[in-house]
Amino acid sequence: MSVRLAELLTGLSRLGDLGFGLQAGESLRSSALAAVLGRSLDLPDDDIRAAMYTGLLFHVGCVGYAHETARVFGNEFVVNMAAEQSNLADPRDVAATIVPAVTRGRPPLRRVQLAVTSLTRGKRFGAAYDTASCEVGRDAARRLGLPDGVQHSIYHSAEWWNGGGSPAGLAGEAIPVAARLAMLTGIAVLFDTIGGVEAAVDAVRRRGGGMVDPHLAEHFTGRAAALLGKVNATDPRDLVLEAEPGPVVSVPEWRLVDIAGVFGDLADLKTPYTHGHSREVAALARAAGQGLNLGPDEVADLEVAGLLHDVGRVAVSTTIWEKPDRLSAHEWEQVRLHAYHSERILSGSDQLAPLARLVGTHHERCDGSGYHRGCASTELTMAARVLAVADAYQAMTQQRAHRPALAPEQAEQRLRDDVAGGRLDADAVAAVLAAAGHTTAAVRRELPAGLTNREVEVLRLVAGGCSNKRIAERLAISRRTAEFHVQRIYTKIGTSSRAAAAMFAMEHDLLDGQDR
Repeated sequence: MSVRLAELLTGLSRLGDLGFGLQAGESLRSSALAAVLGRSLDLPDDDIRAAMYTGLLFHVGCVGYAHETARVFGNEFVVNMAAEQSNLADPRDVAATIVPAVTRGRPPLRRVQLAVTSLTRGKRFGAAYDTASCEVGRDAARRLGLPDGVQHSIYHSAEWWNGGGSPAGLAGEAIPVAARLAMLTGIAVLFDTIGGVEAAVDAVRRRGGGMVDPHLAEHFTGRAAALLGKVNATDPRDLVLEAEPGPVVSVPEWRLVDIAGVFGDLADLKTPYTHGHSREVAALARAAGQGLNLGPDEVADLEVAGLLHDVGRVAVSTTIWEKPDRLSAHEWEQVRLHAYHSERILSGSDQLAPLARLVGTHHERCDGSGYHRGCASTELTMAARVLAVADAYQAMTQQRAHRPALAPEQAEQRLRDDVAGGRLDADAVAAVLAAAGHTTAAVRRELPAGLTNREVEVLRLVAGGCSNKRIAERLAISRRTAEFHVQRIYTKIGTSSRAAAAMFAMEHDLLDGQDR
């Protein structure tokens, strides 16, 4: 049995929306508009397919630079949305939109610092952001099994018509038409949401010849009311599924675990503190489910749910996940909502909707003290109890911004205390602890991409956000040697950004003992 990939992505694309700071469903609308606009241009089916999938996945790579954005500017959503609404090819517009956004509400000295940073380093920062985002997006498309044309389009989706974009600085028709189309439709949909058709037309027209293909801009602005009217009058999900050219992209049902793994890795990319978290939760949950003699379908569901349980994490700013101090009441409320966002992301796909409730319960407790619903024990299935314990155990044994990792024995005692307090299920705790106690690192006969053991050590530090100077200090080598290792690693794995390197490390299970 096979599953339509587009059907899965109509829901999972919400990860890109929420991770960027957009309303859930914006990428789906952009994809639908790309399909409709592509048809009106009589584009070949391959280009329409590439534009449609590029629209769906346009923002999934943005989590790849959330850590860096938060460190420089603070709340990454504020920066992202300011940049999205700015005509980045016009320095005056950048100064009028991005600078006020990143300085608003800050102390006077910090406002000056951020304004100077925006004006002097903004273009270089934006290029690094786009490179990381495009590399991560392309990697996700590859792992999803999408055609080369889609991968190529996603990689070049931040290029500008005038050559001022990234990551390759392509210009004009050297940019894949699908990428040009997705750039335009993303802008149009955003401004249609903000101010209607007139705002969308004005935004696209002003960017024509700079960020946007002027020929596509002219075609769109002359038909904007009809095109946007069709998208807004129809469920964009149905429009996308109907518009996908044949043969549609399908994946065997058994590959659902692989698809879930891609989005679990994307969610964990939000901050170096969570790299590999979802994969480990899924492995624990699966093994515990088998130990409890759950049925094969329930065990399979547990594994997929484990991989996807934290996709809603992207809806919470990295500044909160990386805060070393006690959270405010408002910040804690945002954290509590991440389980809700995970549930809503899965509910957008018919195939994944049956798992949405399970995913949404991963912070519930048997005494009703959990979140986001405060479920009682009678509302929690054994699968939900296992997932909650697997998540709790893995999180406790992984470093966080506000605390070091607990030793396995300490985590075990915390779980047993929660059983005694009526918060966690005794059988679920026993099963997860058994799974954790018998899990050993797989023996790797050959490291991927020709990496050496030393290069894997360096890769872990790169993924964790360490600078070359910090890598040199941690490994007692010279900074020049550290730089040499980093460049060799990037060459071997075919990336040039920390985020893409972290995705590679998660995909190939190289983060055991990761340091920061």
